[in-house]
Amino acid sequence: MPLGHIMRLDLERIALEYVVPCLHDIGFCYLDNFLGEVVGDCVLERVKRMHRDGELADGQLAGPSRGGAKRHLRGDQIRLVMYCGSRLGKYYVKERSKAMVACYPGNGTGYVRHVDNPNGDGRCITCIYYLNKNWDSKLHGGILRIFPEGKSYVADVEPIFDRLLFFWSDRRNPHEVQPSYATRYAMTVWYFDAEERAEAKKKFRNLT
Repeated sequence: MPLGHIMRLDLERIALEYVVPCLHDIGFCYLDNFLGEVVGDCVLERVKRMHRDGELADGQLAGPSRGGAKRHLRGDQIRLVMYCGSRLGKYYVKERSKAMVACYPGNGTGYVRHVDNPNGDGRCITCIYYLNKNWDSKLHGGILRIFPEGKSYVADVEPIFDRLLFFWSDRRNPHEVQPSYATRYAMTVWYFDAEERAEAKKKFRNLT
């Protein structure tokens, strides 16, 4: 069986047996060792090069640069979400944002509690890929803390290397990035619900 076919079956199985049930049951989930050491290293080196070249502003977002490793990451991400198919409840996903890279420089910078899509802009799933080797949250902080709507608990996600996190982008998942005391890299892609995205674009056109 061709390797590509095996990968497709593996991604489809992961999507249907893990990602979909977790999103419906608790609103978020993550996968570790998503791309593997070799490809993950390629992505990390590309991001570090962007940072060295001044393409990233500390604590801010920058768009994607050229590079096969990043294309590979985005390809796997989009396939994984597409394999969820019609099982995402009311959502129909057929497009995504560009990948965005965030760097927290390690000086105690974090990101206050917020909701990615509080006003129906079309984003339905937030997907974050972490690139931080030997990360120790007790020393380095940088945890993404989710405050699931209507729940009595919080969920802490450590930003460890080759971890891929999914969660609903709307008011069900307020979240924050706690202060980071080492350089912290993350890549984010948002997936759009087709109907909500079209409606949001229509509203924007009417306003302008």
